[in-house]
Amino acid sequence: MANLIKFKIDGVECMAEAGTYIVEAARQNGIFIPTLCNMAGLIPKGACRVCTVRINGRFMTSCTTPVTDGMEIESNSPEILDLRKSIVELLFVSGNHFCPACEKSGNCELQALGYLFQMMVPRFPYEFPKKEVDASSPKIIKDQNRCILCKRCIKSIKDEQGRSFFAFRNRGNHLEVVLDKEMGMKMTDELAEKAMRNCPVGSILVKEKGFAMPIGSRKFDKKPIGSEVQV
Repeated sequence: MANLIKFKIDGVECMAEAGTYIVEAARQNGIFIPTLCNMAGLIPKGACRVCTVRINGRFMTSCTTPVTDGMEIESNSPEILDLRKSIVELLFVSGNHFCPACEKSGNCELQALGYLFQMMVPRFPYEFPKKEVDASSPKIIKDQNRCILCKRCIKSIKDEQGRSFFAFRNRGNHLEVVLDKEMGMKMTDELAEKAMRNCPVGSILVKEKGFAMPIGSRKFDKKPIGSEVQV
């Protein structure tokens, strides 16, 4: 029998197996905690910080923090919601996200969170950085303008030897995720599709395949992000 424990999220009593990370434990109890870097089956890194919650007065990432018996978690207070919204705004202004012209519009998790948090005009100035588009691979396009450095592609797109097709390059404001040139030439159609699907934004796109699903019928066009979790 699973070692079930009790904990509370915003005063709501929940149950989950001991050691389950908060973001997943919340999902199991019909509570949505947003995240951009976390993916089922991958080791969490807490890269995006969108899933931040407060526990005993401390801000912590719910994707890397396991639930414990009696834990009381604060997730939807005005302060935390504004913190999450500010992170989403920063991601928008630090890149070049032109949603109307993006193939991922309607399937983009960043865009969906912008709607969820009712983001209108970001409180921060736009940087409009000069970033490149790498189209050297025969299978995909890697658009640095839309990359949010979530590491999903680095952690999930690997060859049979476990080598990642993607990696970080440079540091600080110049940090970017790049595709290995040699491995990119050998990428299969299946991996290319998986890379595009795992990317939460429109930074990885499969070549010669656009608007396969028309705008208006995409994942977040009719239902907001998290609606499949909340009960």
